[in-house]
Amino acid sequence: MLEKALIKESNRKFWVWILSLLVVIGIAFLAYIGQLREGLTVTGMSRDISWGLYIGQLTFFVGVAASAVMLVLPYYLHNVKEFGRITVVGEFLAIAAVIMCMLFVVVDMGMPMRVLNVFLHPTPNSPLFWDATVLTGYLLLNLFIGWNVLEAESKGVHPPKWVKVLIYISIPWAVSIHTVTAFLYSGLPSRHYWLTALIAPKFLASAFATGPALLILICYLLKKIANFDAGKKAIDKLALIVTYALIITLFMIGVEFFTAFYSQVPGHMAALKYLFVGYHGHAQFVPLMWIFVVLSVVAVALLIPRKTRENEKTLIIACAAVFFAMFIEKGLTFTIGGLSENPFGGITEYIPGVSEIIICFGIWAIGLLVLSLLYKIVVSVKRETDFANGLYNSQETLKHS
Repeated sequence: MLEKALIKESNRKFWVWILSLLVVIGIAFLAYIGQLREGLTVTGMSRDISWGLYIGQLTFFVGVAASAVMLVLPYYLHNVKEFGRITVVGEFLAIAAVIMCMLFVVVDMGMPMRVLNVFLHPTPNSPLFWDATVLTGYLLLNLFIGWNVLEAESKGVHPPKWVKVLIYISIPWAVSIHTVTAFLYSGLPSRHYWLTALIAPKFLASAFATGPALLILICYLLKKIANFDAGKKAIDKLALIVTYALIITLFMIGVEFFTAFYSQVPGHMAALKYLFVGYHGHAQFVPLMWIFVVLSVVAVALLIPRKTRENEKTLIIACAAVFFAMFIEKGLTFTIGGLSENPFGGITEYIPGVSEIIICFGIWAIGLLVLSLLYKIVVSVKRETDFANGLYNSQETLKHS
């Protein structure tokens, strides 16, 4: 299956794309070597801003990984047959996203060998230990499930029974990876912006908007470049999930404004003011947050009416708006917003370093590389099974005629 997909059925454009990603990864690796040599001083982080772009990206892509459950749960538990064709696509997206999350943790540490301390010297009372545990477990679950299901499909047989057990385990596990990530934030009592029980449900809601939106875009891309059709019914159901999840996410963000400004909690108000209107003369994230607002309004306006939600062109615009809006709110500004006000009430600005940005591009390239290789296999297997099913149906038609 692997050899056939990557060697026999690969074309020149595919390998040019892979080579381009490897070049980006190589440049990023050189930047990371520089960071190892010089230390985290090459980043924009400081004493006050101890979590920056790396941890923001971790938070965002954990949500993308968790969103695979929005395909697995309906298909395997509620027999939503429309998702049968793309469930493995969602699981492989989760694999790439989790790998990216783990890499963001590694580059965020001054000495990457310290990652081993999480397992060599486990501390079960620490959310970091549980975050590492659930991410590793979720990666293995999706690898075993996705690969065995796809291999069984390529052979025209049912997957082994033990795979279904892993599928049932993966459903609550998907929820756990983003819940534990939320606890990393909401378990810090000194940070008012994060000290809310809404973080975990808001993270999950935004994940269930972002992941399916990205999956819709991927399905349309695969249809264009690889002639892989996910099916209109599956796309329509995913679009409906995106709509409800986005509305719930925006509602929770609005609730945070009411809680902060009606109660007049200074720390909570300071973070929201800093992000949306500026605070004490500092307004570096204000343009980004208003782009988030505009993108969210555009997405909601296109997703709520059924006519635009089920139209391919407007749905692509809406899904792109959802993805970039959530990327800004969760991947870029959420982490910094909680750390911006220091203990003395001042604002510490954060501007990512050049090395930091290059390394992030490199990790994105690694994720795209993994995703490209996995999807090449998926498309090859689906094309083969479609041909076999079409040949079988033709023979049956001839037999009955």
